[in-house]
Amino acid sequence: MSGIDWFVLIATLLIIVIYGIYRSRNQKNLKNYLLDSQSAKWWTVGLSVMATQASAITFLSTPGQAFDDGMRFVQFYFGLPIAMVIICITFIPLYNRLKVFTAYEFLEQRFDLKTRLLTAFLFLFQRGLAAGITIYAPAIVLSTVLDLPLNAMVWFIGVLVIIYTVSGGTRAVSITHKYQMLVIFTGLFIAFAIVLQSLPEEVDFGDALTVAGASGKLNLLDFSFDLNDRYTFWTGIIGGSFLALSYFGTDQSQVQRYLTGSSVKESRYGLLFNGIFKVPMQFFILLLGVMVYVFYQFNTSPVFFNTPAVNQVYETSYGDEFRGIESQLSILENEKQAVYSLLLDGETNTAEGDRLEELLNRERSLRQEAKEVIAAALPKAETNDRDYVFIYFILNNLPVGLIGILLAVFFSAAMSSTASELNALASTSLIDFYKRLSPKQLTDEGYVRMARIMTVAWGLVAIAFASIVSLFENLIQFVNVIGSLFYGTILGVFLVAFYFKKIGAKAVFLAAVISEVLVLVIYQLEVVAFLWLNLIGCVLVVLIASVIEKSIPVNQPK
Repeated sequence: MSGIDWFVLIATLLIIVIYGIYRSRNQKNLKNYLLDSQSAKWWTVGLSVMATQASAITFLSTPGQAFDDGMRFVQFYFGLPIAMVIICITFIPLYNRLKVFTAYEFLEQRFDLKTRLLTAFLFLFQRGLAAGITIYAPAIVLSTVLDLPLNAMVWFIGVLVIIYTVSGGTRAVSITHKYQMLVIFTGLFIAFAIVLQSLPEEVDFGDALTVAGASGKLNLLDFSFDLNDRYTFWTGIIGGSFLALSYFGTDQSQVQRYLTGSSVKESRYGLLFNGIFKVPMQFFILLLGVMVYVFYQFNTSPVFFNTPAVNQVYETSYGDEFRGIESQLSILENEKQAVYSLLLDGETNTAEGDRLEELLNRERSLRQEAKEVIAAALPKAETNDRDYVFIYFILNNLPVGLIGILLAVFFSAAMSSTASELNALASTSLIDFYKRLSPKQLTDEGYVRMARIMTVAWGLVAIAFASIVSLFENLIQFVNVIGSLFYGTILGVFLVAFYFKKIGAKAVFLAAVISEVLVLVIYQLEVVAFLWLNLIGCVLVVLIASVIEKSIPVNQPK
């Protein structure tokens, strides 16, 4: 990477961070530090909500997901607008009226302390793990670019985020989110334009879509009702709705973003803004990945996109075997290009279509063979390379200067999402545990100091997890799996609190514990795709709590 790219990357990040720290300095009031004095306008709320969700994982993994599996991942987000409307109607007015710092304070008022602590603990556990992933994702970028140890990059990024988050609290997070999203959108549009410009002169955008469609990458909608399929219309609209409802309605990393709104109206507008633009944004990122796929149908592509791993294989006894697979792929790519030329000239028939399908199957087989060789040559190496697809394209095809901008996209997204998570983890630890359980009362400045200490502590936990985690199919799926294991139970508790007034604390607490155990068992048995766990966990809490409540003797206090 050139010196110009380094300058662009470092300058972009430093300007955002320094400006955020400057605008949020001298935070000594707890409400100021945790909720930004509830002064944010709707556009700040909306961009902050979007930036919190759109981590570096989104921009690293989603294009690779589309490259490998096409557009169908967009169905995962179909339930999000539905969830936004429900949250705007039910959750926001209640949180605003109770003037809470965290979502879990409400549960003690509705049920009891142990229910509040249980849901807060489940949030801390799963979000602490997720924070480690959001640090790990950009560390992949740096380790690939610099050829440095991955753990060293994890610590570098983690410490940078800790410093940035501790300094200004929620205000620093909200202020920088706006500029980070500007960098992110700018970088994505530039990347999309570069991909299209890099296609052969005779291949326009319409032709690119034709090639993508013929290769099975424009599989937008799947109406099959397969409980084991992760990405179908029904999985997204039902399971996705419950996941989004729990994430945006009960996850403190998101709740804290719209609790900063200056009014219920501003918070609602901010969430609806996210609901309207999130699906198109994900569609665009997936389409970018599809265009990268089309680019490699007319240009030489690696059989495996993790370059450092490939270089290591070359130096082993498996090097010649791996080179043989690369040679076969090169020949196959020439054959594919000939079929694509006929396709774009309108000269294809059923036989040519069958020929293309055969070539695509052979390509998948060759890539699988390459992964098996890598596994044999490097037993500890990760053989999934989806998360390396987009960064490989950037480093090898973008001009000097633009590489720095695209890398700034990854780091901006990583900082925005991780900062929100650490901010929320510290808030929940302070408000729901330390402040609620500690007999010692502190001054406002004392609580702010304690919030900073907890931010550092959670940052170190996230770094520790990021240092030991390995890729799980791809990063964006890993994060969603972690959330789905816990979100259903948490959402079930909140829905009982909102809509089932006759169910008491004992019933809902026992139901939550039982439901969480059952969800973990169902996941281990692989009964259904992970998105359905959000619905299952939620329904289990409601049903089990109802049964337990009816079994409680009438004369026993609820």
